[in-house]
Amino acid sequence: MRPEAMSSGRIASLDQFRGYTVAGMILVNFLGGFQEIHLILKHRNTYCSYADTIMPQFFFAVGFAYRLTFLRRLARDGFRMAAEAAIRRNLGLILVGFVVYHLGGRYEHWSDLRNTGPIALIAEAFRREPFQALVHIAIASLWVLPVIAAGRAARIGWMIGSGALHLALSWWFYREWAWRTPVIDGGPLGFLSWTIPLLVGSLAYDAVAGTGDRLRGAGKLAGWSIVLMLVGYGLSSARGEWAPPPFVPPPDRTIPDLWTMSQRTGSTSYLTFAAGFSTAAYALFVLACDLGGWGNRVFRTFGVNALAAYVIHSIVAGAVKPYVPNDSPLWYVVLAFSLYFLICYAFNRYLEEHRIFLKL
Repeated sequence: MRPEAMSSGRIASLDQFRGYTVAGMILVNFLGGFQEIHLILKHRNTYCSYADTIMPQFFFAVGFAYRLTFLRRLARDGFRMAAEAAIRRNLGLILVGFVVYHLGGRYEHWSDLRNTGPIALIAEAFRREPFQALVHIAIASLWVLPVIAAGRAARIGWMIGSGALHLALSWWFYREWAWRTPVIDGGPLGFLSWTIPLLVGSLAYDAVAGTGDRLRGAGKLAGWSIVLMLVGYGLSSARGEWAPPPFVPPPDRTIPDLWTMSQRTGSTSYLTFAAGFSTAAYALFVLACDLGGWGNRVFRTFGVNALAAYVIHSIVAGAVKPYVPNDSPLWYVVLAFSLYFLICYAFNRYLEEHRIFLKL
């Protein structure tokens, strides 16, 4: 039976999980470029580091909230109005993404722009820069719209089909093109594999919030997480030999292929494993927050206004990072990060206190 939409009350575990994810994003996005920082906090694109687990957690949280809000609107307004609202929201998010990330290409002279054909202009504009987190979330949300209110079997089938299609296209041409370009976070076709953590998040809603039995739901999530992580790791080893375990950097001579866990190409193996890791992390928050009553002030502040935190953190980084050379000693990097984190938190705390929430 399809679970009904919940009441308007917030879900503590979801706010805390989303806030933890925002804090993790702030951590890895600032620290990842410095020489003294361990590889586990950097995007390397040849294995799944801790840094690579952050973006899938946003999709997991989006899928959870998407299922919740869509079912609520569906019960109140019917499918057409619920779908129209989802489409408007995600088209708006794409526009925000284009503004935040900008389009690709730069033309110093009018003659350069005039002599560029329309196809080449569009290809350069949309080849790489726009396809980052916000745009991927919006496109993946539009892609799953036909099944977001459907039963579990339909969503699992859609998820498997999307991952298989991404794998097939990657085998045909896309992995080589994406690696050579290089794209960001999976590029134009990344929405197919980013569908995996998004729909896993929708299934987590059913297991935890949709039934009201949080303890049993947390147990289900723990079981699912193990299966997903094993499947993801198994796919990464499909080349015929066991891949290094996740979070363990492969030898420098390793050449990424179709099966490699790679955030750059948005590989199916990576996002299957990361969906499992997200599920395990969220299960802990269910136990700690929904059942144990635990809560963190910082996580809550970031979690209730995640889009604002996302926009703010990049602006603050632009103000702080110019004064932190890449070869800075560790103590100076930690000091700079602490200042950066406190500024991000202060802005978000001000918005929370004045009940200013950035939503679409």
